[in-house]
Amino acid sequence: MTEPMLPEAFKQKMEGLLEAEYSAFLASYGEERHYGLRVNTLKLSVEQFRGLTRLELEPVPWAATGFYYREGDGRPGKHPHYHAGLYYIQEPSAMAPAELLDVRPGERVLDLCAAPGGKTTQLAAKLQGTGLIVANDVHPDRVKALVKNIELSGVRNAVVLNEDPAKLEGAFAGYFDKILIDAPCSGEGMFRKEEDMAKVWRPDWPEKYAEMQRTLLKQAAGMLKLGGLMVYSTCTFSPEENEAMIAAFLDEHPAFAVEPAPAFGGWAPGRPDWLGTRYARGAETAGAARLWPHRLAGEGHFAAALRRRGEPAPMAAAEPAPGDRPGRPAKPARRGAAGAGRAPARGAAADPREALARFAAEQLATAPYGAAELECRGEHVYAAPAGLPPLDGIRVIRPGWYLGSVTKQRFTPSHALAMGLRAEEALRTVTFTADDPRAVRYLKGETLELAPGELRTATDGVPAKGYALVCIDGYPVGWAKVQDGMLKNEYPPGWRWT
Repeated sequence: MTEPMLPEAFKQKMEGLLEAEYSAFLASYGEERHYGLRVNTLKLSVEQFRGLTRLELEPVPWAATGFYYREGDGRPGKHPHYHAGLYYIQEPSAMAPAELLDVRPGERVLDLCAAPGGKTTQLAAKLQGTGLIVANDVHPDRVKALVKNIELSGVRNAVVLNEDPAKLEGAFAGYFDKILIDAPCSGEGMFRKEEDMAKVWRPDWPEKYAEMQRTLLKQAAGMLKLGGLMVYSTCTFSPEENEAMIAAFLDEHPAFAVEPAPAFGGWAPGRPDWLGTRYARGAETAGAARLWPHRLAGEGHFAAALRRRGEPAPMAAAEPAPGDRPGRPAKPARRGAAGAGRAPARGAAADPREALARFAAEQLATAPYGAAELECRGEHVYAAPAGLPPLDGIRVIRPGWYLGSVTKQRFTPSHALAMGLRAEEALRTVTFTADDPRAVRYLKGETLELAPGELRTATDGVPAKGYALVCIDGYPVGWAKVQDGMLKNEYPPGWRWT
């Protein structure tokens, strides 16, 4: 690989910072970039995935679910397992901030600058269906990719917002256990991965982004509960956007302290020596982590964990997400006085909850949501995570797991519902292996013919006609309607294999 055309001002700046290390740093741009993927443990374990895939994988040292793969190794972005949401393709260093945040099941987590969703889905996997994750991004176009990746990964407990963080502070004051701020930045750490960024970079970019980063840190601080942890990260080398940003924040927020990053192989400490004496608490930035492309197999990153001092208020034990309660199935949608299992009287407005209950009774083995958590927005039905504050005046793109919509009193299940289900939660399933040509044909939107016995039902007596959950190697990829031995494809046009 040839060295990318690095801006001369950038090279001079890095030579002044790195001194004796500069030659090794510069030489790293002539090396091949490193490719990574992260196993989605909402769907399967690392061991199950390694037993299923033919990819040759090497572990990423700082991410238990992260692996390197070779660029020419089977094109994992064009494999049926990718469309089943079994993994997310992610640059190895980009896995570091979510690992540093150390999310635990049951916590309330905010991903403040979330699109396109790689870190959101990484955090959601750590929650394992409990607690909740709020994913926000201010850019409407980028939110579309965020929603798609959350749905592809089968996340059930996410709320997606498209809002200026300033409007979130009031609703979520002191609410979150953990917050990730993967801040917009000058992107210097991505020059090898994305050469176009090097072409458009300007020396004043660090200053341009610094004010935005400073504001995001302050806004996030107000949404973190006492004892909570937030991680600030960038994909740039600039001290102005990294150590200086953290040092200034610490000087202004005495209740916060840097929580030293673990000593993973190749991680380097922060560089307070680049700050001079301007900041009273600048020395604490040595506890941050710097990922350098000449020291490890990955691109450039910076991450700092900030703990808010104080004892958190006691909270009730974390409630498992609907459908994840051990030892018993999830309760079905509650049948109220209106009779959720009956069709409404002719001319009456359809209650989406009633249509959903009829669908669940006819098409699902269990209903993996709770009746009290169902939220309707027009004809659309969502399973909203419990414990959310009022979100009046905030642009909510997804108030929870999108289950489907109702038209003419008939419920149509969403693709998000299919991707969030497990095979055993559907009454009818059809499974293809990844090597079966019909797997790709299904992903292309084709109608398929079934051989006798290929339609499986959860119990005896289930009619052959109805919705079937189509799976690849046992993992759902979408819906189809079964009739007369034919599989009528319901795979969304915008998701299809091209």
